[in-house]
Amino acid sequence: MPEFIEQIMPNVLKKLPALGEATLETLEMTGISALFILVLGMALGILLTVTRKGGLLENAAVYRVLDVIINLLRSVPFIILLFLLIPLTRIICGTSIGVVGSIFPLIVGTVPFFSRQAEAALAGVDPGLIEAAQSMGCSKIGIIFRVYLKESVPALSRGITITLINLVGLTAMAGAVGAGGLGNFAYVQGVQRNNYDIICAAVVVLVLIVQIIQIAGNIIAKKSEK
Repeated sequence: MPEFIEQIMPNVLKKLPALGEATLETLEMTGISALFILVLGMALGILLTVTRKGGLLENAAVYRVLDVIINLLRSVPFIILLFLLIPLTRIICGTSIGVVGSIFPLIVGTVPFFSRQAEAALAGVDPGLIEAAQSMGCSKIGIIFRVYLKESVPALSRGITITLINLVGLTAMAGAVGAGGLGNFAYVQGVQRNNYDIICAAVVVLVLIVQIIQIAGNIIAKKSEK
């Protein structure tokens, strides 16, 4: 078996420590970015839901401003956004390369996406439940936490799963332009040196990460529906 692996992936065996380090960098970028993305995206999703027409805190001006900003950010391809944010990234993070330099662009590029996921999940809550909570004298904050968030857990878990999978893909894209991780490993060690087996190894690891996220998300969604 070791001989067979050495035959089909000779360069990967030589670069196993680098592959392991790149995997950890990808997980670090994904994990740190996800914390900010989920908090900020959820906050924006809630604001969009409660300020829309007929919402708990209906405010057309606030909704339109948020809607325009989110749509603008979502319309910019991530690879272009990376370069566009370089000056600001350097100011905030002190560098625009490596794992540290990738966090801010990943947050800016993914928060709009997740905010729409959160908005869609919250909008799916039965209006009758909200009316019932209002008739019982529940405060607006209480309705947000006890009705909106509680009732939308299954949809939110699916939205989070989709967002995390999308985020893993963006870390690979960022890595190809110097952010580190599996994308950088595949580009530097694989593409530039014409080592096809290294590219395949990076893809296999990324697929495994995505599958783990998907399985975990499916389990959480099913349990929350019971």
